[in-house]
Amino acid sequence: MNPTDIIIPHDLLPQDGRFGSGPSKIRPAQIDALSAAGRTLLGTSHRQDPVKNVVGSIREGLSEFFHIPDGYEAVLGNGGASAFWDVICANVITRTAAVGVYGSFSQKMATSIVSAPFLNDPVIYESAPGTYRIPDFTPEADTYCWAHNETSTGVAAPVRRVPGSREAGALTVVDATSAAAALPVDISETDIYYFSPQKAFGSEGGLWIAILSPAAVERAFHIGETLECAHGERWIPPFLSLTSAITNSRKNQTLNTPSLSTLLLLDNQVRYLNEQGGLAWSSKHCADNAQLLYTWAEASSFANPFVEDPAARSNSVVTVDLVEDLHDSDVLAALRTNGIVDVSGYRKLGRNQLRVGVFPNVQTRDVAQLTHCIDYVARQLLMNS
Repeated sequence: MNPTDIIIPHDLLPQDGRFGSGPSKIRPAQIDALSAAGRTLLGTSHRQDPVKNVVGSIREGLSEFFHIPDGYEAVLGNGGASAFWDVICANVITRTAAVGVYGSFSQKMATSIVSAPFLNDPVIYESAPGTYRIPDFTPEADTYCWAHNETSTGVAAPVRRVPGSREAGALTVVDATSAAAALPVDISETDIYYFSPQKAFGSEGGLWIAILSPAAVERAFHIGETLECAHGERWIPPFLSLTSAITNSRKNQTLNTPSLSTLLLLDNQVRYLNEQGGLAWSSKHCADNAQLLYTWAEASSFANPFVEDPAARSNSVVTVDLVEDLHDSDVLAALRTNGIVDVSGYRKLGRNQLRVGVFPNVQTRDVAQLTHCIDYVARQLLMNS
């Protein structure tokens, strides 16, 4: 049968059919806040107090949300987390990094390091998709990098310093793009915890946020002062300068013109999350959403969790494999026809799989309804196969 001919009963449908792993669902209240504030702020200078006040509010709100230790600071910059991989190469790694690789996005971090001509090739600690691998202590490493959550596979890795790394003067750098605000974290176990706001923070892309330790700030300024192009050691493009981002953030602005709509959506979301109870509330909400899906998949006759180890399963992005006779493309087509969108698996992983974002803005009732909808679609497709 044609999957687009399947009509899911209305009482099974979620109230909101957005389950993307990023960009993710934005609350209507955020849109309303954007509309209200945008009437006066959109189209104005980001160097003036009205917009600087928004940036200041974001930085203060994130400090509260993550309970950042004394001396740490929230820094904002242009370009998103993809740009921040190059920021790390230019400003953070002195010579050698040890990198955990267990999916597409952690691989991209390693690839950026390999492409930097002024750095040594990274020491790679790799594991298969569906698992994670944190680096071991590596004597030559001055920086340790891995992802808190591998968006492509739905794997969550621990955030803890590699034993002996701090004593050796190495920094711990964690990609948190699909983890921040969804998974619990102790920021003191990192020197840089960085992310984009288009996932759990329900905003748009094009911005990066990094929570920096004093050691990370010191490293950035040391590299900028001693290893820049004037000494022939490395080139730090102005757009990728972490010291410029730090200096501007301390003035509650970004180096280049930001998207004001992104800032306004992010500010409203940070306020909302703090009002609900902060990281403790949001991480529990996401865990409840995820557990509902994992329990459903484990009991299903046609689906099962892709990540075998329950301890490694993500509570922000849930991946579910389908049986061979049930094609993900057919399920996705039927769901989209009925208003349920963005639950496709990561394209480069190439599995017969669904992937569901269960971020703070996704209601638990809607996750439950999603499972009912998938069950209904699967029955129709399998009966007529």
